[in-house]
Amino acid sequence: MTTSTDTGQSGHGTTGAGAGTGSRSLRGMAVMLLGGTSNQVGAATGALAFPMIGPVGVVAVRQWVAGAVLMAVGRPRLRSFTWAQWWPVLSMAVVFGLMNLTLYLAIDRIGLGLAVTLEFLGPLAVALAASRRWTDLACALVAGGAVAVLMRPQPSTDYLGIALALVAAACWAGYILLNRTVGRRLPGIEGSAAAAGVSALVFVPIGITVLYLNPPTLVALACAAVAGVLSSMVPFLGDLYALRRVPARFFGLFMSVHPVMASLAGWLVLGQALHWVEGVAILAIVAANAVSAGRVGRVGAERG
Repeated sequence: MTTSTDTGQSGHGTTGAGAGTGSRSLRGMAVMLLGGTSNQVGAATGALAFPMIGPVGVVAVRQWVAGAVLMAVGRPRLRSFTWAQWWPVLSMAVVFGLMNLTLYLAIDRIGLGLAVTLEFLGPLAVALAASRRWTDLACALVAGGAVAVLMRPQPSTDYLGIALALVAAACWAGYILLNRTVGRRLPGIEGSAAAAGVSALVFVPIGITVLYLNPPTLVALACAAVAGVLSSMVPFLGDLYALRRVPARFFGLFMSVHPVMASLAGWLVLGQALHWVEGVAILAIVAANAVSAGRVGRVGAERG
């Protein structure tokens, strides 16, 4: 990831450049805050439509909105794609759709905060997989212990919901790895846009079937569409803006607090309160993500 935060200038313009860089970083962090809030509020809003059209219906509408927006923004030149470019795009489209589907199914069963927390194990696993540092091993142990606490056997434990969230985590890890491949083979955001467009097409027959069997109200459709805008369009465009203004380590650190934001959104919008033990476990996973992201960012800065 590249950023525009370098301040290696000399001469009379140094002070002004530093001030300008600081201002750009503050704007970038404000946009990240907006995007993170939008993402989790969007997911909570989409959950409001579950009783009418179910998680699958909400995901279908969300994928349609995301595909339409990203195709319009990215404008991929599909006819010029080679097979070496198409196969990671198609793979990413499948993973993208499955990730959102399993996440929303998990939200329906175990709540927004817990589902998003478990999903964040995906990027954490990717960050830790290539590391041999003792600190990262400690992060893995902390995250693993927290997951064990969250999955502790209880009469009310929903193991299927937890399994779905873990599938979403695996999909997110796969999405990150595929996104790197797509980024090397296609310019700009053409690959991401194409993947979102293909995923939207896959959900056309699924969504039509669900909406036919469960005729939605305008309110339910609006909630699902709002989820597509708030959880896809706003965060995606916000991340593009922020990555050009905020150091990568700060971006990773900020992303790690999303489970906390999801827990707050679930509580405020959906009335999903967490037991204090679950809250502590979520904070432990957030801390593991934060430490891991901070170390990755520092190593990247040193190599740069």
